Amino acid sequence: MPSSAPSFRDPAGICFVFNGRVLRFVTTEALPEFEKFLQTDFARKFTAEGKLVSSRRLDENETAPLREAPELKSIFGAPKIGAVFEHEKIPFPSFPHEWPPEMLWAAGKLTLELAQAALADGFCIKDATPGNVLFLGGKAVFVDALSLERRDAHDPIWKAHAQFVRTFLLPLLANRRWGLNLAEIFTTRRDGIEPEDIYRLCGPLEKFSPRMLSLVSIPTWLSRKANPDNEKIYQPHPLKNAEKAQFILASLFRRLEKNLASLKPQVSNDSAWSGYMDTHSYDDPAFAAKEKFVREALAEFKPERVLDAGANTGHFSVLAAQSGADVVAIDLDAACVGAIWNRAQKEKLNILPLVVNLARPSPALGWRNSECPSFLDRVAGKFDGVLMLALIHHLLVTERIPLEDILRLASELTNQLLVIEFIEPQDTMFRRLTRGRETLHASLDPAMFEKICRKHFEIVRSLTLPGTRRKMYCLKKRGLN
Repeated sequence: MPSSAPSFRDPAGICFVFNGRVLRFVTTEALPEFEKFLQTDFARKFTAEGKLVSSRRLDENETAPLREAPELKSIFGAPKIGAVFEHEKIPFPSFPHEWPPEMLWAAGKLTLELAQAALADGFCIKDATPGNVLFLGGKAVFVDALSLERRDAHDPIWKAHAQFVRTFLLPLLANRRWGLNLAEIFTTRRDGIEPEDIYRLCGPLEKFSPRMLSLVSIPTWLSRKANPDNEKIYQPHPLKNAEKAQFILASLFRRLEKNLASLKPQVSNDSAWSGYMDTHSYDDPAFAAKEKFVREALAEFKPERVLDAGANTGHFSVLAAQSGADVVAIDLDAACVGAIWNRAQKEKLNILPLVVNLARPSPALGWRNSECPSFLDRVAGKFDGVLMLALIHHLLVTERIPLEDILRLASELTNQLLVIEFIEPQDTMFRRLTRGRETLHASLDPAMFEKICRKHFEIVRSLTLPGTRRKMYCLKKRGLN
């Protein structure tokens, strides 16, 4: 597995993925405090519960070969490294621009939960962004262990407060009130939304509503009056009474908790595709046959990791998870992805749902495009099975992607199994998408589809769904024994 670019924003250490291992290099100066944090009761508790990434210090015998690796020599030669820790690896990293609002909310909830627990043990979170959190299936995990530092007992200020508001509360507010999707926010703004940006969207009366006043209007008014040259506003303001400082912080966390609770995403069924399974899909015999076909393919190939591309509300993602697979489910509709998340939470299913359009997958982002790898880079070689159900006609018609390219991508996504659904141009949904341009796809038929399939796959079996112009295929990638 290729190495990632090293992190660089935290002066206390560097995180680097090397040969599939997540290594954290901690500076000599930061090491004593980091080790004290790892020994605290709350760190042990959160680690045991799977809410905080585990950290294991490497001994000299384990570190010595790392010093000889060309990729790591610059890290060992940078600020003096006091120790190297290895973290558990999250199998499939995802980023806020791929999350539905439900997942951003869950990441915010975990961040506040950890901040409150840290306060009781004399620590604090020094930065509060969604980038500190990854998801292990449907479970949020805080992965930036070096973000915890010992706090000044007399300091009543949480320095990450404004950042938490910008990266959690305001994006959730903008999504709920104006429908801004998280991809629009986080692909261009690493540090979220400023209150002034929301203020410009508000109507005159809305600026005085209780929620807007506290999160948007008052911060905007104060920022206009603040003198940036006044150095006093950047200086610490410690209190003589440490208990009072802790009380102020605890009150702040409770207030943020209430704000977050009020912004919990609501179940939505009014998106373009959230009702597709119920209103635009199949009659009962056809759907039962499709479900049986998918179950049999999963039972035969037993994939450990499955990508459900075009998952809609996740019915077949659930089948894959119930068969024992780790599932990543992607769809371009955030409401659908949110529905998958809610079901996975309720039924405790190992499904990671992401808002990803396979025709325009998440690009590499960050400094020199190296901080967030692209979606296609992350999926390469990861999945034993791929489901592409009721998807290729959208790629063919809406996105105008050639069939040959679709199947070539499918062969790159899976190491073994592909379950794919072919929909003929005469199908009602296909015709609805073409909008009178049926002649563009006049040559498309099962024979042509199978001919192209055979360039990349062996056809294990196929099934025409009863009463439809749709056909299911179970395909095995060529070159396998």
